[in-house]
Amino acid sequence: MSKDNPTLIESSTFPRHVIAEIQRAAKTGIYDIRGFGAKRDIPTFDDLVFLGASTSRYPLEGYREKCTTEVVLGNRFAKNPIHLKTPITIAGMSFGSLSAQAKESLGRGATLAGTSTTTGDGGMTQEERGHSKTLVYQYLPSRYGMNPDDLRKADAIEIVIGQGAKPGGGGMLLGQKISDRVAEMRTLPKGIDQRSACRHPDWTGPDDLKIKILEIREITGWKVPIFVKVAGARPYYDTALAVKAGADVVVLDGMQGGTAATQEVFIENVGQPTLACIRPAVDALQDLNQHRKVQLIISGGIRNGSDVAKAMALGADAVSIGSAAMIALGDNDPKWEKDYNKLGSTAGAYDDWHEGKDPAGITTQDPELMKRFDPIAGGKRLS
Repeated sequence: MSKDNPTLIESSTFPRHVIAEIQRAAKTGIYDIRGFGAKRDIPTFDDLVFLGASTSRYPLEGYREKCTTEVVLGNRFAKNPIHLKTPITIAGMSFGSLSAQAKESLGRGATLAGTSTTTGDGGMTQEERGHSKTLVYQYLPSRYGMNPDDLRKADAIEIVIGQGAKPGGGGMLLGQKISDRVAEMRTLPKGIDQRSACRHPDWTGPDDLKIKILEIREITGWKVPIFVKVAGARPYYDTALAVKAGADVVVLDGMQGGTAATQEVFIENVGQPTLACIRPAVDALQDLNQHRKVQLIISGGIRNGSDVAKAMALGADAVSIGSAAMIALGDNDPKWEKDYNKLGSTAGAYDDWHEGKDPAGITTQDPELMKRFDPIAGGKRLS
């Protein structure tokens, strides 16, 4: 309703932000690209509450009864499963979308917290491997930076089939983020937009996935766990097929899961909310008699301890955080508000991750901006 004329009412179908987007698209001729995950109002962990202990369920006494946060991942087939002190892992975020200092900081923070971090697209950096006690190596359709030596340096391998913010879509890295080092690691031309493949080049289905898992086990001597990451598309069947293909761990990423960059229309309209994905995945594991034998990691919009507890109460073994980890490092800090305003954004909007001009020095390859970020301090904040 207009303040000037209270008889005028805006359309619910075409509110101002929808009209503005149509006008922007008509003017530029391209779709809108941004980072982060879905911003639409969808069911979240906030819609669940716990039933507290009382008489029918007696509460635990922490000093009398053992209650720990430790979790073991990948003890189905791997000789060296991962032992974590906390069930909150750090999701894959690439060097390229993130600065080298940010990757180092994630490794430092995960190590201090007694958990693992993940490489993301683009390969393994010395900074991240050097500061991560437990590092998961992502094996993606792009194969950027992939080589057998780095596979053997990892503590687990995560085969990525889908990502929550863009299930069925490949990665995107704009040219301003492809520096000399990023270009060398990915074997790409410097400064040219990069779009990763949306499917693996050497297999097309679950039978081929089984062969690929066996191939990676041979390369790594059957030592490390093999994760399979799927997006929130068809969680029951995708989980069942990953288990039948031989995965040690299934990672399930709902549509709140973030991304460095993709089409906004994709982020907001494709996939299922994280909350809707958990029970079907657990049902698949239970139907196959593999629940708690094959571990389930849930990601996509995990923000705090209550979200973690609710995910695990629904049947997950652990969770993974990406956006929350970056916020903990210091991204979108209000102290950089003026700089975000210059980008046409604001602290807390998270629309600017793809541009390579992050004032906090985290989602950038700009040498001057990267100097603003202290990886040691960031790691301590994360832990």
